Amino acid sequence: MIRQGAMLLALATLGFAALPSHPVHAQAADLGCTMKFSLTEWSVIFKRAQGKGVITCENGASRNVEISAVGAGATVGKFKIDNGTGKFTHVHTLDDVLGSYVAGQAHMGVVKSGTVQLMTKGKVSLALAGAGEGINLGVDLSKFTIKAAK
Repeated sequence: MIRQGAMLLALATLGFAALPSHPVHAQAADLGCTMKFSLTEWSVIFKRAQGKGVITCENGASRNVEISAVGAGATVGKFKIDNGTGKFTHVHTLDDVLGSYVAGQAHMGVVKSGTVQLMTKGKVSLALAGAGEGINLGVDLSKFTIKAAK
């Protein structure tokens, strides 16, 4: 239990360290965008994930997206997340959410698996949460990419 808490604390520290440290200047209002997603992942030191989602903003804009992630760390497992959720901050146009994010992740579970991810891409940040099924344990750093669905 102490080891799990230490892993989550380390992840949170990495996530906050990756956030931009420059002052935020007045810009257009944040669009209040969220994402619903599904994701399948496997890992043995090296991690690979594929998925899809829908991003919706408070102004009514939405976009179907494809999600991929690659990374490495102290990680092993295979799991699937359905009905995951994400919340973006500092989004001023829907295109701001597209691109590659630096992601830190802590995950653990047998049969019922869970994930928490904090990531950043310049001024845009994304927090993901989800639960699913599979076997997984570890902490890793990865590149999480969101692109418009074809």
